[in-house]
Amino acid sequence: MAIPLPRSFERNDDKPKDRDTELTPQEIVAELDKYIIGQKAAKKAVAIALRNRYRRRRVPPDLADEIAPKNILMIGPTGVGKTEISRRLAKLTSSPFLKIEASKFTEVGYVGRDVESIVRDLVRMGVDMVRKEKIEEVKEKAATNVEERLLDILLPPLKRRDESTTEEDLQRFQETREKLRRQLRDGLLEDRPVEVEVKERSSAPFEIFSNAGMEDIGIQIQEIMPGLLGGKAKRRKVKLHEAREYLRDEEQGRLIDMDQVARQAIERVEHSGIVFLDEMDKIAGRETGHGPEVSREGVQRDLLPIVEGTTVNTRYGLVKTDHVLFIGAGAFNVAKPSDLIPELQGRFPIRVELASLNKDDFVRILTEPENALLKQYAALLATEEVKVEFTADAIDEIAQVAEDVNRDAEDIGARRLYTILEKVMEEISFKAPNVKTKRVVIDRQYVQDQLKDIIKDQDLRRFIL
Repeated sequence: MAIPLPRSFERNDDKPKDRDTELTPQEIVAELDKYIIGQKAAKKAVAIALRNRYRRRRVPPDLADEIAPKNILMIGPTGVGKTEISRRLAKLTSSPFLKIEASKFTEVGYVGRDVESIVRDLVRMGVDMVRKEKIEEVKEKAATNVEERLLDILLPPLKRRDESTTEEDLQRFQETREKLRRQLRDGLLEDRPVEVEVKERSSAPFEIFSNAGMEDIGIQIQEIMPGLLGGKAKRRKVKLHEAREYLRDEEQGRLIDMDQVARQAIERVEHSGIVFLDEMDKIAGRETGHGPEVSREGVQRDLLPIVEGTTVNTRYGLVKTDHVLFIGAGAFNVAKPSDLIPELQGRFPIRVELASLNKDDFVRILTEPENALLKQYAALLATEEVKVEFTADAIDEIAQVAEDVNRDAEDIGARRLYTILEKVMEEISFKAPNVKTKRVVIDRQYVQDQLKDIIKDQDLRRFIL
């Protein structure tokens, strides 16, 4: 989302505009506020870390290499916004962004993913990001080439001019071609069957080796011997609009220099990459000589070189992780951050604690965000021409029930609102297509009627809400 800088921000106009100049820390927080309620400390820490990426790129190169990213560890119960902050952050920034669960990884020698796959996945996302940007740059040129190729299919070019070809034939050919061009642009030929040459697509059968860090073996073999793993060209008869898609992909591939894309992607990952490591508490634990703790500490040891800076070999080349920003998150209900090995603790110098949500927070979550739950339900039922309105006392009652259930049972934060609202809206959603009254007002009494049996029965509430 492009947000112009305030005029008060001083910038050297002689330097090229950077990718992150649109976002100041205050503006990042303002954007996050549209979707996430509270958690000011976490938003501020993330916003500063993002802006520091931009600042570092403007520092003289010899000093910039010495400036390491200040990794962040977000600590808080489930459902308070840790993952949502990461999701919204990915949409705000133009940097390669990867969200991954730390619990997916295991110590080398155990069944599980290799931690270096984090970097490989991040590079792959960076390549996709740069490639999309390049596609936008060549979009018009590719469309022009596709149009010419479609015209060649509809009206094959005249053979080499010889004595039998007259000027009248050439003129008639050009007139026919221009007539077809107009029809093509007006969409009159979209369903006409044409014959095009397309490449077969087949998945590489060697993906089985991905856990050992060899997920690219199938792709590499396919590049060496295209016939082995598919990729053979064959002629197919398709409708013109389908042929346009095939030809467009082919033309874009021709116009884009993938070597240049890979170089830019690696540079962007090395200087702007962000990795969100969720469920860090699941790998917290010290070695006891037996049980899962052995693997947990092994994962920490394997993560350590990636976080502190190392070089990883990927399909697109060597990638340094010295300046990749890592944001860790976890509930830490059982384990504590101090249960992480000291070396890994030191690599997450910024600790941010996210607070549990209360009734007032729930009220705001239901109404304020641009994607508020009540707006979602109203939009869904509007497709059935049913207008749903929530009174203030109904919202207050839903928030109160959510707070009470979180306190008495397990605290799952804002996710409790999903289960409660689904129960409240169950009857309306079921009858909406056939209901005669197209305007439904939900008040406190209606909410209480829908939830009364569950609220009274403690055991039932534990399972349903």
